[in-house]
Amino acid sequence: MSVAALIGLGGNLGDVRVRLEAAIDALGAVPGIAVTARSRFYRTPPWGNVDQPDFVNAAIAVDTSLDAHALLDAMLSIERAFGRVRDGERWGPRTLDLDLLAYGAAVIRDERLDVPHPRIPERAFVLLPLADIAAQATLPGMGRVADLLARVNVAECRVLD
Repeated sequence: MSVAALIGLGGNLGDVRVRLEAAIDALGAVPGIAVTARSRFYRTPPWGNVDQPDFVNAAIAVDTSLDAHALLDAMLSIERAFGRVRDGERWGPRTLDLDLLAYGAAVIRDERLDVPHPRIPERAFVLLPLADIAAQATLPGMGRVADLLARVNVAECRVLD
């Protein structure tokens, strides 16, 4: 069985665009994961802790035969391979951040996963790239991506060429 999942990518340390491209390739190389769509890259202001460099964000769609927790494990492994250290700091600078935004129509709330990601409706840096690849997707309990995007301020976000 294959499930369509949505993954957000971001970072703000080092050569982020090169790292995001490499992370997308690494995800696509994992057995049981096929990348089916990818967004443009966006430069976005930092969230939470604003005293740090701007972020580069993107989103991908994948078809996966992995269950949600195995997909998360693969994502965390790739983060570590690209130098990400999860030190407990929220919203701080990072080399690479991979977030499982949605896993089919599943709603998962446990000690490891919160899917669909609960803060999607607040975040332009997630919704802009997500709308590139899944504008008509309906996120369980949240609504349609395009409708959510229409409700957030995107004034400080820029598409990167």
